[in-house]
Amino acid sequence: MQVVATLSLKGGVGKTTVALGLAGAAQRHGVSTLVVDLDPQANATTALDPEPTTATVADVLDEPRRAVVERAIAPSAWGEGLDVLVGAEQTERHNHPDPGAAQLHRLDRALQRLADELITDPADEARGLAEERYRLVIVDCPPSLGQLTRSALSAADRAILVTDPTMFSVSGVQRAFDAVQTERERSNDRLQPLGVLVNRVRPRNTEHDFRISELRELFGPLVFNSVLPDRSAVQQAQGACLPIQAWDTPGAREISAVFTSLLGRVLRSASRDRPAASA
Repeated sequence: MQVVATLSLKGGVGKTTVALGLAGAAQRHGVSTLVVDLDPQANATTALDPEPTTATVADVLDEPRRAVVERAIAPSAWGEGLDVLVGAEQTERHNHPDPGAAQLHRLDRALQRLADELITDPADEARGLAEERYRLVIVDCPPSLGQLTRSALSAADRAILVTDPTMFSVSGVQRAFDAVQTERERSNDRLQPLGVLVNRVRPRNTEHDFRISELRELFGPLVFNSVLPDRSAVQQAQGACLPIQAWDTPGAREISAVFTSLLGRVLRSASRDRPAASA
């Protein structure tokens, strides 16, 4: 199970859009996925429109027992293979500025409960084969560095740093990168930045070109070659509670291709991790 956090310490850059786009790509390619909505605004939950639950991620962070985790998970309305650990406004009560180690690792413990659960197909049982319930977990973080974001980083294998090509993007990415490095040293030595994804890019915009060049100078190959263009299809698909992959316009197809490429990078990073994990 590969856990990926979508991270930004600057609001309004499209962090949830990236989480949803990656989830849609995973579903389209048959990768069993769980979206964990850690943002108290719960926008990812709204867009994924899951069935009602009797618990939320706030309850999981209160008590990360398997029974509580199961009550907080529901299938997404997007279709088979994509579930949601639903978010809620009450999650804000867990966003302490200076949490202790026990608080930080509650999400990790909850996800480990799911990682330990294997699904065995009857046809494979005789051969001793089983597969993970979720191959990919995507954690959508709030745009702040409190307990919630640090909990995600404590549980994650990779972090996607989301930004936009504006004046404040460089400092926002730098702070997010520093947060990843700090959490890796403190509590999670398997955590690495997957890369920097630039969102809402307008073609032939000199300011955007300048800011992207600035990001590449500072972060080098960490900045993805593919960027997400600024397209109205994103808002249209989210307003209809549909994945961008199901929105049949040229702009949507352009964005979907970027998310397919991002999914490939996520899965390749998981493949590289496996030998180290089994050593």
